[in-house]
Amino acid sequence: MKSMIRSSTLMKDEFPFWITRINQAAIPEHGHEFVELVYVVRGEGIHIFEGTEYEIGAGDVYIINPGETHAYSVSKGEQLEIVNCLFMPSFIPDALLKELEITSSMDYFYVHPFMKPNVRFNHHLNLHGQDAVAVLVLLDSMIRELGNRGPGYTTIIRLQMVELLVLLSRYYTLMRNRGAAPSPRQLEREITARRIYGYMERNYDKKITLESLAGLFNVGIRQLNRLMRQEFDRSVIDVLHGIRIERAKHLLVESDEKVITVATQVGYDDPSFFSRLFLRHVGCPPSQYRQGLDLDKALRAGK
Repeated sequence: MKSMIRSSTLMKDEFPFWITRINQAAIPEHGHEFVELVYVVRGEGIHIFEGTEYEIGAGDVYIINPGETHAYSVSKGEQLEIVNCLFMPSFIPDALLKELEITSSMDYFYVHPFMKPNVRFNHHLNLHGQDAVAVLVLLDSMIRELGNRGPGYTTIIRLQMVELLVLLSRYYTLMRNRGAAPSPRQLEREITARRIYGYMERNYDKKITLESLAGLFNVGIRQLNRLMRQEFDRSVIDVLHGIRIERAKHLLVESDEKVITVATQVGYDDPSFFSRLFLRHVGCPPSQYRQGLDLDKALRAGK
């Protein structure tokens, strides 16, 4: 737990990145505000994601998003060695990806982490042979750069992280192609919709408009809404509201911030609009939602 606390503190630094190679012990359920990329070097264990157990072993790669909960269970006498890579969603700016003309190729990072949990971890990426070696070499290089902190280490790590994500995207695409793949047009629509969802998931606290999304993903506004309706059966704005309300619920549970502050933290300048929206989505106002949870905790404690 000490390394987890230290890593969480480092997320507040100017360089919001941390990576380490450790023997993973059993850890209770927890969540955090940063992205966590995990590569299993050797051994076996159980990864508990959102309350469901999944077996993990050497070569497995998976991503935990901000706000999601997970835990580890390792049998007595067993060892589970992992590389744990933590970074804020803003670590690799979207402008950099667009300038490098690689946004459309990073399907693993943009698509896979935002799929439904049962899809993500029943079809997670598992690497073998030279693919596994290439990923581990990059991860170990980032560990050395962060440890030595030589001139330009932040730039080198960012570039290596981009290379890593592009490689994972390539392996993920090859893995999908080996299965029963949808038509190229269906796949393109799905990938674009998931990338849009992923962008909103990572930037829910910022000002997001239909125009800015259309420009970023090079689609028309009508096509933008059509893509989201086909994939999520909701409009872009409804999907964004849903993401923000889920984050608000998390903040109401995990913090003592006032409702007006929570509204701002999830991207709403008008607290009255936020309260009406929360009521529509959840069935009660934000303050009542928090009070209900507090009462439930008190009742459980009294048993």
